Amino acid sequence: MKNILPIALSLVFTLSIVGCKDKAEEANTSDAEAAAISKSTSEKYTVNVAESTIEWKGFKPTGTHNGTISLDNGVFKTDDGKLQSGTFLIDMTSIIVTDLEAGDGKEDLEAHLKGTVEEKEDHFFDVTKFPTAAFEITGTESLAAGKTKLSGNLSIKGQKHNISFPVTITNNGDQITIESEPFTIDRTKWNVNYGSKSIFDNLGDRFINDDIELKINIKAKKA
Repeated sequence: MKNILPIALSLVFTLSIVGCKDKAEEANTSDAEAAAISKSTSEKYTVNVAESTIEWKGFKPTGTHNGTISLDNGVFKTDDGKLQSGTFLIDMTSIIVTDLEAGDGKEDLEAHLKGTVEEKEDHFFDVTKFPTAAFEITGTESLAAGKTKLSGNLSIKGQKHNISFPVTITNNGDQITIESEPFTIDRTKWNVNYGSKSIFDNLGDRFINDDIELKINIKAKKA
């Protein structure tokens, strides 16, 4: 027994280091802010929804699930070639689970996340009541190594908060690409509370982490 405790503690410490190392940075979250406004001479870009996507990942003690969400539409504006303002709508009815096969729980998890299961509508995103989420740019700030800090109001389930996270913005004149590094948000700030041990007691190890990891890749073409 004397030899087991140091080994167990070492294993826990090792797992903690790995977990912290692999976890994406959490987006800075604050109260909603005024949307950015561009000049009347700004150039307009329309989001290509077929080539744009948001990747997501959820965490629980027994593993992870991941998938994608599509965009519904979006518009960006630039001043002197630099991104200044814009909005995009997220089609919450398009939630897809990519780590499970059809017939092996994929459809059940997708229905649960969307809230299309009777009496479980509000567990996650309740897409019948809230079919879209939205992001509106409130500001940009240049960072090192060609990165940009993108700030904007994220609206989900009727809740709006401002988040900031690093992105790479590429503008070749006719097309703008906005690609983020993976980042996390605390889902409970947007009333996505199911399985959260910070909201509910006595869940034991049957909880779902509050953090959702997101990665956006958006392409927009000059209108």
